[in-house]
Amino acid sequence: MAADYYGILGVDRDATAEEIKKAFRQIARETHPDANPGDVQAEARFRQAAEAYEVLSDPERRRRYDRGDIIDLGDLFAGFGGIDDLLQSVFGEGGLFGGSSPSRPARGRDVLVRLEVTLEEAAFGTDASVAFSTRQTCDACDGSGAELDGGQITCPDCAGAGQVRAARRSLFGTMMTVTTCPTCRGEGVIIAKPCPICGGGGTTAGESQMTVEVPAGVSTGTRLRLSGRGESGGRQGPPGDLFVELHVQPDPRFERQEDDLFHRVVVGIAEASLGSDVDVPLIDGATTSLEIPPGTQPSTVLRIEGKGMTRLGRRQRGDLLVEVAVEIPTDLTPEQEALLQKLAEARGERTNRPASAG
Repeated sequence: MAADYYGILGVDRDATAEEIKKAFRQIARETHPDANPGDVQAEARFRQAAEAYEVLSDPERRRRYDRGDIIDLGDLFAGFGGIDDLLQSVFGEGGLFGGSSPSRPARGRDVLVRLEVTLEEAAFGTDASVAFSTRQTCDACDGSGAELDGGQITCPDCAGAGQVRAARRSLFGTMMTVTTCPTCRGEGVIIAKPCPICGGGGTTAGESQMTVEVPAGVSTGTRLRLSGRGESGGRQGPPGDLFVELHVQPDPRFERQEDDLFHRVVVGIAEASLGSDVDVPLIDGATTSLEIPPGTQPSTVLRIEGKGMTRLGRRQRGDLLVEVAVEIPTDLTPEQEALLQKLAEARGERTNRPASAG
């Protein structure tokens, strides 16, 4: 009776190829002999799972298995080619535990700089220059860390491969273990003559300056990421990223609320009562005329559409909201006081001033 390969992997009979691979990955990590030295049951389960995956991962073999045909796996576990090739096809060149890939050169650190922009620059975008101290690729050795003339040699232990292989016996045959070369740490080369300028590190201290494109609509706390513009990596490793954190300076003319701007105008009681036109500043430095309708009450907010901040990543703009403050005079002349008193009497309003004669 054929083994229940679906049951061994714990998947349904209609499982997809990706679901089958995911199930085998999990079982292989848990039961591989390298992770369970001396555990015969774990090795046996690993063998079953490998057989199941070898059958179900191949469309033709899977069809034959589903029909009830007998599947001959041949010498899957007989030597280096079978089980190691299967694991590499599932886990990639890095192997089951990710140890077979050569280590990569160290990546440079990310750099964070802060940039102040005006509210107008934040509204419409700008190009700004930033300068910062960081590690840069050594010019003398071009980042290799070695003298250009014979300073670098091929690693004698791995012959430049960055990996070393070792064979081991297991319950079901000889298996190959591939690990990073400890001599060159996976680089494949050894520095025989370090660069006298960087001391073999491949980087030197320096100053960087570049122009940053600030998009329209940014706000305080927005971070711009410039990939590969941070610190250089040691020994020709990949550079880090540059992060530019923006701080939008306050503008005495406006208060920002997301994409809208607020501005406050002050009008007299006559202007609010009878209506008026006032000049209102715009974020681009211009002004516009705003009509104060007759009878406008204190704290009334009038909207000017499309004159606020640009919406980040879009062309539309928020609105300019104008709050109308009505000023109550405190320094009336006797003539102005008499006129207001007459207005109060005409409207039937009571004041603390005596009624005018006649």
